[in-house]
Amino acid sequence: MSGWLEERPIVPVIVSDSPEIAADLADALDAGGVTCAEVTLRTPRAIEVLAAMSARAPIGFAVGAGTVLDVSQVEAVADAGGSFVVSPGYDPAIVDRARGLGMDVLPGVASATEIQRARRDGVETVKFFPADRLGGWETIAAFAAVFEGVGFVPSGGVGLDNLGRYLALPAVTAVSGSWLAPRRELDAGDLSAVSERGRTAIRLAVESRPSGSSAR
Repeated sequence: MSGWLEERPIVPVIVSDSPEIAADLADALDAGGVTCAEVTLRTPRAIEVLAAMSARAPIGFAVGAGTVLDVSQVEAVADAGGSFVVSPGYDPAIVDRARGLGMDVLPGVASATEIQRARRDGVETVKFFPADRLGGWETIAAFAAVFEGVGFVPSGGVGLDNLGRYLALPAVTAVSGSWLAPRRELDAGDLSAVSERGRTAIRLAVESRPSGSSAR
């Protein structure tokens, strides 16, 4: 399992252009029991948001970047203090550079061919994206039966209403999505519901885990 995912069943995807709220957002997530954040590189100031969050996040809080599409972005994330990168697809150059910089990497896959390539390259955990368009938890269950030992992080169409079904699968390491801290709320500077959503998500995760699995 990727180190930053150890005992972190919920990965909030942060889409924000407001570095001034980054530290408070990290605190709000942490207060809800969610101890990581994936700042997606889909806004002009995303690297600034990541840097601000990384600099002032609570102890033990992991900050990384999502939607990483090339090696230059991997390097920018490292310079900003990020500890992991997430990509929507499988690019061995991104995997190699992230590893070379001492960062964890979660590459995206959508097919058996990509999973097999990732496995060959020593990747233990992959992002399954877009999960809802690819058959959801049933497809992951089918892949898990073939690719023993590979962990999956579904993203896309995952929320409070169905995260339990995903996390009930032993092969699912964590779930990912932007629903925990929606951009419309972040743009308004409203963090009032983040902690409560986090607590609910963590409770559902713990209740859903198969016996013997770890969850925060």
